[in-house]
Amino acid sequence: MGALVDQLMGIFRQQTLGGAALELAILAAPLWVAAIVGLLIGWAWRPRWAGAVVGEHGQQATAAQPALAHATAPAEVSCRDTAAAVMPRTEMVISPEEEQLAVNTGDLMHLWRLVEEKDGGPSWIHMMERTLPTFRYQAWRRDPPNGPPQLRSSTIFEDASPEVVRDFFWDDDFRIKNTWDDMLLQHETLEEDTKTGTMVVRWVRKFPFFCSDREYIIGRRIWASGKTFYCVTKSVSRPSVPRHNKPRRVDLYYSSWCIRPVESRKGDGLMTACEVLLFHHEDMGIPWEIAKLGVRQGMWGCVKRIEPGLRAYQIARTAGEPLSKCAAMAHVTTKFNADELNAEDNVEASPSNNNTEVEKPKHWTCNIPKVLMISGAVALACTFDRGLLTKAVIFGTARRFAGPGRR
Repeated sequence: MGALVDQLMGIFRQQTLGGAALELAILAAPLWVAAIVGLLIGWAWRPRWAGAVVGEHGQQATAAQPALAHATAPAEVSCRDTAAAVMPRTEMVISPEEEQLAVNTGDLMHLWRLVEEKDGGPSWIHMMERTLPTFRYQAWRRDPPNGPPQLRSSTIFEDASPEVVRDFFWDDDFRIKNTWDDMLLQHETLEEDTKTGTMVVRWVRKFPFFCSDREYIIGRRIWASGKTFYCVTKSVSRPSVPRHNKPRRVDLYYSSWCIRPVESRKGDGLMTACEVLLFHHEDMGIPWEIAKLGVRQGMWGCVKRIEPGLRAYQIARTAGEPLSKCAAMAHVTTKFNADELNAEDNVEASPSNNNTEVEKPKHWTCNIPKVLMISGAVALACTFDRGLLTKAVIFGTARRFAGPGRR
């Protein structure tokens, strides 16, 4: 307190009014920083109805009424309620034995509808497309009204069989050994059904330094229709596994693949390439806007590591290395005829134009976070007298966070 009083007295001893104002501005720099950080955090954590009120994404006020009404509901929404927005919707009869499994036929129907674009969800918005000599990658996203952002991707690997790709993604031991999935720190099998191939596994995944690691309790199972594999992995509830503060458990997780042979782009007409259609979403316990930014920035870096890992796995299999227990369980599949699902599926859902929809022009209010970020950088840079390098770092960081919307 005494030091603060001395600084204030020194300011008022300034000979000119301008000098006193400058000193006061420098003294208030921490308050400037705190205010800007508070505004940014507040905007990132804003409820959805706030974006609707100011016309976010160009929606009219009438379209915002359902979101506003939803915002008046109690704030304490359980993970089970959140998961209801993405639960499989099925009308087919499931036997009691099947229903007791961690992953059942209803989950297969849900994944099949996603693949066939008959799930009735929002249209997919194209995000990214990359092509390399040995594989191609495309990604889409969509934002359901009552759940985390959802990702859809298509990866086509040349000279790869569906069976090997299936084993590759199921092999947790190789994920850690090869480090192609460098986020996976630990894995263990909690349950397994050797009749259906259903497994319950526990994962611990590494998160950036500012987040604690995450724990996942995952149920998974594979169905096979010819050479096409429907691989479902999703979070399941296991109260018998105690919770801890660290790692933090993720209660809503869905990551499933359709692995199928496709024609090679070599032009020989052979089905020697393999497509992996991935559908993924999870609630990691961080603001969804920040999660979308992280996915957009880090997606391609993660995808590029998959292909070298797959090639190393192919070499290991060709050399006769034994299958891990997880990969061996991938061979225990439930056979079905995908054509029969068309007859059983009585949900009328027209396919969405996933591949053609593009980002819509954003309303001017969508630039508010960028304005706040840049303004904060200006205020912060102006209060530091550390030369051009410090100011360049501050402005560069601000542009890094404010710029992804232009890409």
